[in-house]
Amino acid sequence: MLVNGKWTEDWQPVQAKDEKGGFVRQTSSFRSWITPDGRPGPTGERGFKAEAGRYHLYVALICPWASRTLIGRKLKGLEDVISVSVVEPALTKQGWRFGDYPGATDDPVNGATYMHEIYTKADPLFTGRATVPVLWDKRTGTIVNNESSDILRMLNDGFGDLAQNDIDLYPTGKREDIDRFNARIYPALNNGVYRAGFATTQVAYEEAFHGVFKCLDQVEAELEGRDYLFTDHPTESDIRLFVTLVRFDVAYHGLFKCNLRRLSDYANLRSFCRRMFDWPGIAETVSFDHIKRGYYSVTALNPSGIVPLGPALEELF
Repeated sequence: MLVNGKWTEDWQPVQAKDEKGGFVRQTSSFRSWITPDGRPGPTGERGFKAEAGRYHLYVALICPWASRTLIGRKLKGLEDVISVSVVEPALTKQGWRFGDYPGATDDPVNGATYMHEIYTKADPLFTGRATVPVLWDKRTGTIVNNESSDILRMLNDGFGDLAQNDIDLYPTGKREDIDRFNARIYPALNNGVYRAGFATTQVAYEEAFHGVFKCLDQVEAELEGRDYLFTDHPTESDIRLFVTLVRFDVAYHGLFKCNLRRLSDYANLRSFCRRMFDWPGIAETVSFDHIKRGYYSVTALNPSGIVPLGPALEELF
């Protein structure tokens, strides 16, 4: 991580633990907002005006949080409005790196080699992890926001007529349902797989493990007879669910020890995941190669660095 703008030690997946030895995720540090008129958004911090070509999105294809924003950018038709850089899948001793691995890019905006350079450009004394996604303002040379839930929501309604608004990811009549669902699956499933994979004690692992499968069982039942969670098209809840499910058999089942059942063992979740994958544009945001290369590059979990050849994904996708 960065401490007062200086890279400190080699990259490690666990930076903080709770009293049980459980994985604690870092809180996002940049929480400003893009709005059609430039007023501050829901966080109450600085506002940025929506303009075509002004903003740049930094992502990793292995990362479910970053993939949320890539899907939002696709579904809202913002590809020509917001440019993108993709880091390489393998985590280095200095964290995310830009490069020429297939599917990755360089950084044409800031010319950085490592993601942590983007953070120190925005704040020379930044302390914390250099995470993705990052939404960058080319005009003022700073980070607008590095919280995926904020970015996804501002992609939905912060760009006004610059976006294609035939799909509403946060429809007014369903917002309470979406908020409740998001709040329920984040600790149990989205972050729950990480709490299982990066647990440092048996009790912390088992608690997270049981939470993951309790949540999967519940959502499997809730999807009975439904194509999507709340409407006839994907909402942000569907996106949040999908980005975890699509990585489940590839990484979480084996590497993160979430091995009670596979996604392929759940009929409704499997069908939902396939429908999401087949929605126009979404498959373009998924790279199973990056997902496997990235997760299995975490030395703390896979010291040998060997990347498995399986699983067979034909029955899923």
